[in-house]
Amino acid sequence: MKKLRTLSVRSILIAVTTVLVFSLAGCFRHEESVKFDTPYQAVLLANGSVYFGHLNDYGSHRPVLTDVFYIVSQTDPSTKETKNVLVKRGKELHAPDRMYLTPTAIIFVEPVGKDSKVAQLIAQAEH
Repeated sequence: MKKLRTLSVRSILIAVTTVLVFSLAGCFRHEESVKFDTPYQAVLLANGSVYFGHLNDYGSHRPVLTDVFYIVSQTDPSTKETKNVLVKRGKELHAPDRMYLTPTAIIFVEPVGKDSKVAQLIAQAEH
């Protein structure tokens, strides 16, 4: 009876170890990053922020957004008219030149159409 119990415990340990090894192997496998066919991507983060830029290494553990823009709403105090303005990151006090993103913070990524209003505003900002 004691041998049977020892054999059962060993079998359970082997099964649990096997499951853990295969589960952990999935965490360390190399995934190929996604390549985009448009120059800029729109990235929606879990906090509701939307950024536009060149997204590199999407699908990896360390995606990076460079040449980053975001939209700010400004209200004209005299007319009360609200207008959206595209702002390039880097003019903030800490002068960031890129954003290192946490993959779990990214809700979705969309291409910025080459003829879209955002693409036009980015082109204007770069001149």
